[in-house]
Amino acid sequence: MKIGIANDHSAVDMKKQVVEYLVEKGYEVVNYGTDSYESCPYPKYGEKIGKAVADGEVDLGVAICGTGLGISMAANKVHGVRAAVCSEPYTAKMAREHNNANVIAFGARVIGIEMAKMILDTFLGAEFLGGRHQDRVDMIMAIEENQ
Repeated sequence: MKIGIANDHSAVDMKKQVVEYLVEKGYEVVNYGTDSYESCPYPKYGEKIGKAVADGEVDLGVAICGTGLGISMAANKVHGVRAAVCSEPYTAKMAREHNNANVIAFGARVIGIEMAKMILDTFLGAEFLGGRHQDRVDMIMAIEENQ
């Protein structure tokens, strides 16, 4: 599976640790983020990961900024992206199983690397359940189509 990862300046260290962790687990990882600690605009990187997922360059995305909020908001503006901010594993599981989220986001200033690993393991190990959840995801996507 190919995973895209994007980050701003606040999440450079966490991104590096996440990439190392994912590669060790056998994932191919594509970096769409910055490697600089100089202040930069998180929307730019949210859009990059969103486009990579929506265009099929990668299977799933990981977005990290200070809180996970700004970068996920930007990613969610890309047609076809369902980004979910998660600070613990249960929400990550539900994001995949019920909402078919294709981008997981979290905050480098909110959680530590061990929690990030647990969230990633849960998100990447879960699968969309379909059924009644598909109807709801279709409703979400219809909102996007009607804009």
